[in-house]
Amino acid sequence: EMLPARLLAWHPQAAISSGIFEALSGHGRTDSERRLLRLVRLQTAFAVACPFCIDMNAFDIERYGISTQEFRALQTAFANGYPSSISDRERTALEYARLISGTPLHFLPQFIEKLKIEFSEREIVLLATTVSQVNYWARLVQALGIPPAGFTEECGRSE
Repeated sequence: EMLPARLLAWHPQAAISSGIFEALSGHGRTDSERRLLRLVRLQTAFAVACPFCIDMNAFDIERYGISTQEFRALQTAFANGYPSSISDRERTALEYARLISGTPLHFLPQFIEKLKIEFSEREIVLLATTVSQVNYWARLVQALGIPPAGFTEECGRSE
């Protein structure tokens, strides 16, 4: 039983809009895009320190080709460097996720140029909306005091 759904039932408009928001979010067209978006979701969940979001997005990470080493690197915001399995393109997307999740938002012009070299306009919108979606859920579930749902043991590694 999902606690967010139960709590959102108290305000049906919020439940419906949240459901539509989730259903229409980007999940990737190819395996590499699905991997990238899952990495971005996880990086965002760690950046905003949301155990529920980490739990949800860590579920079945192997299916997306994400290793335990990569997961641990995301968890520490790459304090010990990037694993060689994280491509330059993925690194740029992960940096973008961290920047979007910070307050205030601040993007150096050099970073924006790098982002535009690595990603098309469509892809940048997909990255920004994916990060924003995780930020939305993080704020909502944390404001409602929702604990991890127990989808994976990975969440335990974040603490």
